Amino acid sequence: MNAHSTGAESRRRRAKPIARGVLLAGLAAVLFGAIAPVVKQASAQAGTFAAGALLYLGAGLASLVSLTVGRGGVEAPLRRGSMPRLAAVALLGAVLAPAALVLGLRQTDAASGALLLALEAPLTLLLARLLYREHVGRRALAAMLLIFAGSLVLGGVAGWRASSGGALVALATLLWALDNTVSRALAELDPVSVVAAKGLMGALASASVAVALGESWPALTSTLTLLAVGAAGFGVSLQLYLRAQRTVGAARTASVFAAAPFVGVLAAFALGSPPPGAAFAAALLLVGLGVALHATESHRHLHRHAALAHEHAHVHEDGHHDHSHPFPVVGPHSHPHEHQALEHEHDHGEDTHHLHAHRGG
Repeated sequence: MNAHSTGAESRRRRAKPIARGVLLAGLAAVLFGAIAPVVKQASAQAGTFAAGALLYLGAGLASLVSLTVGRGGVEAPLRRGSMPRLAAVALLGAVLAPAALVLGLRQTDAASGALLLALEAPLTLLLARLLYREHVGRRALAAMLLIFAGSLVLGGVAGWRASSGGALVALATLLWALDNTVSRALAELDPVSVVAAKGLMGALASASVAVALGESWPALTSTLTLLAVGAAGFGVSLQLYLRAQRTVGAARTASVFAAAPFVGVLAAFALGSPPPGAAFAAALLLVGLGVALHATESHRHLHRHAALAHEHAHVHEDGHHDHSHPFPVVGPHSHPHEHQALEHEHDHGEDTHHLHAHRGG
């Protein structure tokens, strides 16, 4: 094999993590996107925190089932030092956000509520930029502004009842954006363990509030529906989201995840939600343009990796993990390892290995 073919093969290997991250984020979006209309119907007779407790109980239980499957040290385990951050994401994403979502969906139609979930992407992009200095280029900034514009059109033209409900859905997206940003540091750990801990902690907290407030609990059919929606739309979806986030960073994962509301809109119409009118069509167009800009983004330049020591699941065919083992290792595995300083050029996201500075910030 000549030098040219070796270099081409290396470039193909380096491109795979980006493609895989985009696919994982897309699957997460599909699972999460359909929850709004289903949650609206299933939580109609339940208290706000009671419904949230059932959603994240489903997520936690589904993840516990996944933990029973032996994975042979493929993922980095949870550490005691991760518990404060886990508690924070449980409060933000598994207690406050679902409560705001349930309240908001009761005051707006399912299709509009589903579309407003698109706000989570630009808000996560903004927070990732501010807190992690992730690179946000002109294309991503334009996409973020289009999505914000679409959400403003939808809320501004609607009546006060829809706007107040929309404001609560928007608040839920802000809380989930904060959750996404705080959980960025957990992305290198076992995502199933992270989701199990977050789901069960959130469910316990929400259930405690529901009992203290004397909230009503839904009938058996609605209870099972909320548990199932939580297992898929929060449990499996969040696992996929964390795996994508570790590969392409918080901002790019959020970019792809912005497609989730479109799944929700289709589900809402399928369940009988009436079309909200011209404002919805205009908002759909603006959000669609924003998602298209996000999905077609590419980021490639000469960059330098500083020496780094950490632990996470990895393979030895991605162009970044060339350390040796005393025994043959094939496929994904996790252990503490070191990276030597390296300079090269390839298409990449904002994963742990690519949090470098860019010209102009």
